Amino acid sequence: MKLSVVIPVFNEKYTIAEIVRRVQATRLASEIILVDDGSTDGTREILQSLEPSPELTVLYHEKNQGKGAALRSGFQKASGDVILIQDADLEYNPAEYSTLLEPIECGQADIVYGSRFLGSKHRVTMFWHMVANQLLTLATNILYNSILSDMETGYKVFRADVLRGVRLRANRFDFEPEITAKMLKRKARLFEVPISFNPREYSQGKKISLGDAFTAIWALLKYRFWD
Repeated sequence: MKLSVVIPVFNEKYTIAEIVRRVQATRLASEIILVDDGSTDGTREILQSLEPSPELTVLYHEKNQGKGAALRSGFQKASGDVILIQDADLEYNPAEYSTLLEPIECGQADIVYGSRFLGSKHRVTMFWHMVANQLLTLATNILYNSILSDMETGYKVFRADVLRGVRLRANRFDFEPEITAKMLKRKARLFEVPISFNPREYSQGKKISLGDAFTAIWALLKYRFWD
């Protein structure tokens, strides 16, 4: 299967070159699509200086629109049979791509989520952020009759034909509840696999906030009754 890795990027000058190197080092990505979402910290200049590569594509938004908007741009460009979302920070490890892809390759799954809460190694930090994630996951399970352990994970992998059948509207971090809600309503075969996790703190550039949790709850309620 041809794998497309889509990387939304906003103000990640300290990590962007390294995450590209790590994705390339897996030798699993047929194409890597970076979407710079209006960075202003020097990230754009780093992207422009990357060594040209046949599998590497960089798209640019002239102004910041949000993670969801960046992902939509990347999805439209992707030509792979499978599409994997990779955050531009170093919280998620591309060395685990094989684990993420295995349920799709075996024909068991349409979608795979990498769960931070299924027992793999992780950095011990940010208790309240974990609580917020688990409350959002609980709300998802109640509303959509599911048994997810990590709705908000940044590692989401899709069969391209399944993803392209879904209309996406979210521009910001409400992408996570929107795509989850719509896939669960469509009865797509969604599997979870354990992943390691090395979270950064807000002082290190983490962007998601408490306000995004309230937006996620509204999105879960909205898409339960509307598509």
